[in-house]
Amino acid sequence: MNIIYERFCLWLGHLKLSRVIILVSVILFVVPLFTHYYLSKYESMSISQGDNALRYNLEAFSDISTKNVADLKVRIEEMLRIKASVSTELRELEAKRGRLQREAAAASSKADNAKAEYVRAAAELQRLRVSADQARLAQLEAIRRDSPELAPPIQIVPLQPPSILPSLSPSNEINCRMFSCFDHSRCSLTSSFPVYLYDPDIYTPLTGAEVDGFLKTTLRQTLGYNAHLTHNPNEACIYLIIVGESFPFTKDTTTVSDSYKLYLNGSAITSLPYWGGDGRNHVLLNLARRDLSVGSGDAFRGASTGRAMLAQSTFTHNHFRPGFDVITPPALGPPGGDVWADCAPISPARRKYLLSFQGLQPPPKGLDNDQDGTLISLLEKMVKTAPASDVFFLQFECDPPVEKRVTLPIGDWALCGTDRSRRAVLRDSTFVLILAPADRNYVTTALLQARLYEALRSGAIPVVLGGDRIRLPYEEVLDWKRAVILLPKARVTEMHFLMRSFPDADLLALRRQGRVLWERYLSSVQASIDSLLATIRTRLHIPPKPVPHTVGLPAFNDSYFPPRVEPAAVDAEPEETLGPLEAPYSSPTYQRNFSVGLLHGYELWNEWGEPFALYPQLPWDPTVTSEARFLGSAAGFRPVGAGAGGSGREFSEALGGDRPREQFTIVILTYEREAVLAAALARLRGLPYLNKVVVVWNGPSSAGASSWPESGAPVAVVRGSRNSLNNRFLPYQLIETEAVLCVDDDAHLRHDEIIFAFRVWREHRDQIVGFPGRYHAWDLNFNNGFLYNSNYSCELSMVLTGAAFVHRYYLWAYWRVLPAAMRDYVDEYMNCEDIAMNFLVAHITRKPPVKVTSRWTFRCPGCPVTLSADETHFHERHKCIQFFTQVMGYTPLLSTQFRADSVLFKTRIPHDKQKCFKFI
Repeated sequence: MNIIYERFCLWLGHLKLSRVIILVSVILFVVPLFTHYYLSKYESMSISQGDNALRYNLEAFSDISTKNVADLKVRIEEMLRIKASVSTELRELEAKRGRLQREAAAASSKADNAKAEYVRAAAELQRLRVSADQARLAQLEAIRRDSPELAPPIQIVPLQPPSILPSLSPSNEINCRMFSCFDHSRCSLTSSFPVYLYDPDIYTPLTGAEVDGFLKTTLRQTLGYNAHLTHNPNEACIYLIIVGESFPFTKDTTTVSDSYKLYLNGSAITSLPYWGGDGRNHVLLNLARRDLSVGSGDAFRGASTGRAMLAQSTFTHNHFRPGFDVITPPALGPPGGDVWADCAPISPARRKYLLSFQGLQPPPKGLDNDQDGTLISLLEKMVKTAPASDVFFLQFECDPPVEKRVTLPIGDWALCGTDRSRRAVLRDSTFVLILAPADRNYVTTALLQARLYEALRSGAIPVVLGGDRIRLPYEEVLDWKRAVILLPKARVTEMHFLMRSFPDADLLALRRQGRVLWERYLSSVQASIDSLLATIRTRLHIPPKPVPHTVGLPAFNDSYFPPRVEPAAVDAEPEETLGPLEAPYSSPTYQRNFSVGLLHGYELWNEWGEPFALYPQLPWDPTVTSEARFLGSAAGFRPVGAGAGGSGREFSEALGGDRPREQFTIVILTYEREAVLAAALARLRGLPYLNKVVVVWNGPSSAGASSWPESGAPVAVVRGSRNSLNNRFLPYQLIETEAVLCVDDDAHLRHDEIIFAFRVWREHRDQIVGFPGRYHAWDLNFNNGFLYNSNYSCELSMVLTGAAFVHRYYLWAYWRVLPAAMRDYVDEYMNCEDIAMNFLVAHITRKPPVKVTSRWTFRCPGCPVTLSADETHFHERHKCIQFFTQVMGYTPLLSTQFRADSVLFKTRIPHDKQKCFKFI
């Protein structure tokens, strides 16, 4: 093989290229030719064979069709009938299958609904079982206490004026006290303290007195606003008559003693139609205004006043009857209204002058002037030895001179200069010196009261030398020691040390307390008259007449109200029993109004240093019952019934609740967002302890919802008289609980969060308890003022009332205590009502709010309009804080890092925020 292979290779090697090309070309031409020939021959053979077979078959079929055509027709017809029958049966089966599928789907949907209804019914049954258990416990406790529900006693109303009795002798008049000279039978416990005013135009001229026209007009208007005024003298508890402002006096020049004759027609007073012979239950009012001398001060010396009470600014020890007569401030202010513009800012704590005084030097001889001369020498020595940092402004002579004749009888200190010049000095004074009259027989004078009035108005802290014998206005119910420094004249050498020992915090506390007392009780004629009546009413332990409710206009007419529909499914609540579903239960109305004054007397001081029985027209009955309890807590007042248990047992066990049973009212403010409101109502279904939902419809048009979801509690819709954010805090008559949850219609709160906040509020009833926290911060670049800040931080000083619990008392205080200028500012900018409420509560309680839960923000993606979306929203809130601070004289907001969170919520807290929280 190798040899053959070698030879073939040798042949190929000698083969020429042209021969190879010819050989390949022949092969490529011949091979396809032969292939085509054989293939065409095979195809023709196949076609001929097929044609033969087809011809054979056609012949066979022709034979068959010819023989059996009749049978085929019969068979075809039979097959058609079978086909029609099968088609009909198939259509029937398809229809039946469709019906069965629809029935199966309906049955499945019904089963799902039944399962959902079962779950809902099971939860409702569980809640009803808890409610039944609570009701049984309440019944057992009621049986054990055996304390039936009390109804107010029948009011004792006299049907005739006081009967005529013999008049008292002058020696007995000076010994008058409430038990001996007052007819208590005309002032029953439930009488609401009716007051009758003698018409000044008719009866005052009969007394021989001169009354300023301003005072007569103002007195009518002032008492017209007072809820205790009555026009029926037969039912009156007390009778008020203004007897004059100034009277002519004559002086006996032969002696330096008090030889003054009062030309007051005593017989004319005794002829008053309801005098009753001895003037019992009468109040003779003398208001000093134009002239602060002795003539306008002691108007009743030498006149027989019987058993009537005297109310004026000047009294001597021999004629003042403690616990019976009333010391009133002079009528130096306006008739009424906001007076904040007349006040100086509370801060800074220390001013230009450490101490100031301007007054006319007392006479050189007589009475107690030797002691006053020594006192002046010691004061001048104090100024010389004081360090250079302590600046004094002491003037013991007036420039220009003041006529000394008016102060000679009592050795009092006359005012120097004008009201404007004195105010300029007082606004620069940290302390102001007030010297008691040289005559020790006087316990108070109109000039001394005027100095006190001007000092408190300007924010100067009064230092009264001779304060151990001086009496101040309404001192039986006002704690003046928290606003005034009272020193005996013998301690004048220690006065400088005492003034320097006060730290800034104490100075601000004294100044703040003095401003509150001035605004509330001294600033205007209305404040003075209301305080006078409230003082007498407090002596009698009579609760004030309830303030008229705010009646909300119904959003729907009488013939239409949107029907209630079953709400759609909402987010599932935690599988736990939050509390019983009870029928609406109102807070107790009147019982503690009567017991609190009898049990605690005047120990119920709030941070303002005043007893709560003194609040004019305070709405204890039947609207608010616990103001004295929670606002008095700062003075150590312990709430009655703490830990009493009762049907709210879970509260007592968890938090030591002081109410055996309590519910809350939800107030929702909305503005023409019916879909958002409907969703908010749907989320409230099944919420325990819910007494009622009050919807404040703030839009200009009437509510037009065709149907609203059922919330599970009564829903009342009221329409505001105008579009105002202040409508959120109107004390509507529909609110029957002390706890009020203010909620925006777009605030999403879970039931467990609401109940937990309610529990926390029960322990902090005097504070705002809510969810979104904010704070104020000092900014040197913003006119040295405070800024509103909503950034997340460990500190807060405000809780927004868009989702917060407040006490119903603050709804009343928002309209009666808060200056009207702040509410007007809210209306002007349509903003900041929540900041105003935080200012008010912090001002009253001196406590910060309480933030609960870990919710940071409240968003409503589907809400069409939100006020906070405006870019000017935060800038306006900065301005609000600045303006509110100007009105109140200081920023009352207090910062805190305390926050109440329930560990049962299993809240996930960011690591960078955990250091901020304190858990309870």
